[in-house]
Amino acid sequence: MKKLTAVLAAMFVMATSLFAADPATGLWKSIDDKTGKITAIWKIYEENNMLFGTIAAVVDNPQDVIASACKKSYKNFPVAGNVNEMKTVGTPWIFNMQKESEGNWSKGNIIDPGSGKMYGCVIKYLAAGQKNKGYTAKEPTLAMAGTVGPIKVFQYWVQATEEDIAKVQAEFPATGN
Repeated sequence: MKKLTAVLAAMFVMATSLFAADPATGLWKSIDDKTGKITAIWKIYEENNMLFGTIAAVVDNPQDVIASACKKSYKNFPVAGNVNEMKTVGTPWIFNMQKESEGNWSKGNIIDPGSGKMYGCVIKYLAAGQKNKGYTAKEPTLAMAGTVGPIKVFQYWVQATEEDIAKVQAEFPATGN
């Protein structure tokens, strides 16, 4: 009986580790590297073995602002419809990221809904103390890089909470349009 219990416990631990979420998934605050201000709160999620990201709350704009600076369409964009008529909040601006290893994703795209520019994208999860390009994470961090050819420009995003989303939504409410 003890042996059976031990085997079942081991199987449970293995099964839960197989279904554990990638550390890059979750809620993250994007931070402007020039001003240090939070620009948005993102929900990063895995679907069909790819990584996607939607803005859960946007700073300095109403929550129902339209991404009118975007083009009508983008290659491989995961949602049907005119992109320049989509809301900034809830649209997958990070899409089709492919997993390289746990917490490391590449070969996808990110669109800046404020400018409409599309870039290649690299995402690296950094635990506290880990380094990336001279940056040392003080807390769990996403190293987010927009790429153009071999050039990578990193921003460092920190974890967010549902309370952070509620606070931003209250400060910059939807207009109802």
